[in-house]
This record gives sequence, structure tokens and C-alpha cells, in this order.
Amino acid sequence: MDDLHQRIAGSFAAQGLMTTLGARLAFVAEGEVHVALPFSAGLSQQHGYVHAGAVASVVDSACGFAALTLAPPRCEVVAAEFKVNFVRPAVGARFLAVGRVQHAGRKLTVCTGELRAFPAEGPHYKVVALMQSTIVNVEQ
Repeated sequence: MDDLHQRIAGSFAAQGLMTTLGARLAFVAEGEVHVALPFSAGLSQQHGYVHAGAVASVVDSACGFAALTLAPPRCEVVAAEFKVNFVRPAVGARFLAVGRVQHAGRKLTVCTGELRAFPAEGPHYKVVALMQSTIVNVEQ
């Protein structure tokens, strides 16, 4: 495991919410992070879809960790703002949140994210949510 992956994996492991949701780190590269989320009835709302709060949380984390891949060594990151568009119900056997850095500045990083729903094994998916996120570098 390289230093970048180790930095992200360590921070991810410290997040209690991702553990609670059953999410796991799936991919790390400079400016991009994927977070996998299996379907669980415990994450559903009254119609059986994954709850919007769980969707927003996992995509927010993917964006935040993508920003952290480009943050200076002595910095952590926090969300300053995000907007989510839910384009269809979150129905699937598994989900993948993809966070990508669009612009990394000295203090602010702008990311985009999406949640992909997979009906079963295989590469085919539908995008269920899109996010625009602003992340702040915070010196530790």
C-alpha cells in the first residue's frame, strides 16, 4: 500500500459513520476515490430505497476523500457545502460512490460525485445521485 492509499485508508477507518453504513474503501488515486456500499434494509426508507441521508453521506465521503488525496500533508478536510440531485430511486444490490476533484486550490477543493446503483454483479449501473461539493483544507 502506497503512502497516498495509506493516508486515505487511515482516515476512512476513523470514520464511524462509514462503518455504521457498511461502506468500504474501494479505490484510491490522486483526485479520485470510490466507496462501495452494499444494500442493507437498515439503510432503507419507507419505500425500500436506500435513504437519501445514506446516499448523501457516502457520496460526501467519496468527495471528501478525493479532496484529501490532493490536500497538503499537514491538512485534513471538511465539507463546506454540497448539493445533491437525486435523479432516480436508490434501488440496487450494491452501490458505488465516486468522488472526483475538479479543482484543487490552496484552501478550497471543488469536487463532483455520483452514486451508481448496480442491480447485481457485473459492470452495468444507473446513476442515482449527483453531487457538487466544496471541501476546505484544515491545517492540523
